[in-house]
Amino acid sequence: MTRKSPPEGRPARPTQAMLDLYDKYAHGLLSRRDFFDRLSGFAVGGVTVAALAELLLPDYAQAQQVREEDPRISGSDITYASPEGAGEMGGYLVRPAGVAGALPGIVVIHENRGLNPHIRDVARRAALAGYVALAPDALHPLGGYPGNDDEGRALQSQRDREEMVTDFAAAVGHLAALDGCTGKVGCVGFCFGGGVANALAARLPDLAAAVPFYGPPAPVEAVPGIRAPLLIHLAGLDTRINQAYPDYEAALKAAGKTYGIHVYDGANHGFHNDTTPRYDKAAAELAWSRTLTFFADHLG
Repeated sequence: MTRKSPPEGRPARPTQAMLDLYDKYAHGLLSRRDFFDRLSGFAVGGVTVAALAELLLPDYAQAQQVREEDPRISGSDITYASPEGAGEMGGYLVRPAGVAGALPGIVVIHENRGLNPHIRDVARRAALAGYVALAPDALHPLGGYPGNDDEGRALQSQRDREEMVTDFAAAVGHLAALDGCTGKVGCVGFCFGGGVANALAARLPDLAAAVPFYGPPAPVEAVPGIRAPLLIHLAGLDTRINQAYPDYEAALKAAGKTYGIHVYDGANHGFHNDTTPRYDKAAAELAWSRTLTFFADHLG
């Protein structure tokens, strides 16, 4: 993803301090007002706060790798049952177009702001790789993704985390039972969704593979219950998440679990998300290539 050239008086890229500030805002550690107040400290030399915010906030229109109307895929919005969770859930189901026979499935788990355009795009990428992909929207019980991440983040904070994990677990079961799916299902998640991927690996004995991107690990006491192979992607600069992984890896190793951990030096949390300047093209492409190889090995 290449962003438009910045106008005169606007920096081409944010500093690391600005990216760290955005990370706190994106994870609810700063209010919108505090984010903009602190961002004003970087507005020097004719650069405005509005220009800096535009540089940091997601650009969904420009960063889209697979268009919704791409003839190679077939997608639709669906609902599915989550009787132990929200009751009814919604999601985006997409598969390769014109492919006969059953395919393995991948549940794509969004960040902390609902099923936004970026995660829908990731689901389409998974479909192009030969899978039936289901991207649930944890905001469905609240009316669905509202069209912007600020409102989405506020809405998602109103939901109980364990109930949301249950809703994503129900998505795995729904996808496995669909006509056109082989019944072998893995999951991939990002940030909040990475934490859910770890949680599902510990909760679902039939999950075939799990790929958490820079998400919180499962509690170490839950590790013995993990059956799914894990492929974990971490950002080298993401000390907030990474500090919990030494104990998690020690528990995985002690329990004899199948796992791999890749740390991408110099990359920020969110490096796979190509809608923000935290995107690291080299790290994202390598991590996605490793993810598809991992799914091919474990899902068929």
